Amino acid sequence: MLTLDLSDFPDIRTERLVLRELRASDAQAIFDIRSSEQVMRYIGRNRATTISDAEELITRIGNDRAANTGITWAITLQDGTLIGTIGYYRLKLEHHRGEVGYVLHSDHWRKGYMREALQAVVQHGFRHFGFHTIEAVTDPENVPSGALLASCGFEREGLLRESYLFNGRFHDSAIWSRVAPE
Repeated sequence: MLTLDLSDFPDIRTERLVLRELRASDAQAIFDIRSSEQVMRYIGRNRATTISDAEELITRIGNDRAANTGITWAITLQDGTLIGTIGYYRLKLEHHRGEVGYVLHSDHWRKGYMREALQAVVQHGFRHFGFHTIEAVTDPENVPSGALLASCGFEREGLLRESYLFNGRFHDSAIWSRVAPE
């Protein structure tokens, strides 16, 4: 079985971004992202309605890392502005597999930031965590997310029809994956 030691947070730098650990002081930026109807449209989770919702999310993310069950990076510009998050959760360590998820403030859509962050986190997952497969689960109606995943080497493997219940309605899930290069 694959084992992870997430006690030392791995900062990742790309050409335009710094991926770092979330801090309590990020609560307002997380709230701004997670309270947006536009951003949360395809996420399948309730929008944040208070700053405490964002604070609780940051705490939960920290607890997941402390338990070695997940890791989430703050996506920041070089000037320190937090524009999104990306991370691994629903880890299946016995199968050397992790699920990646991400969210980006709508002011920063279509600028290539998420592609840059996703490529860096995928490479980190393969090289440093030892994942054999990385998966992503999206709403099939979220065409931009599907295009992003495809551009980063993910293949759509299938569709789970009405796989989860949210707000009184069943929703489909598109399953994407990428296998480690040989």
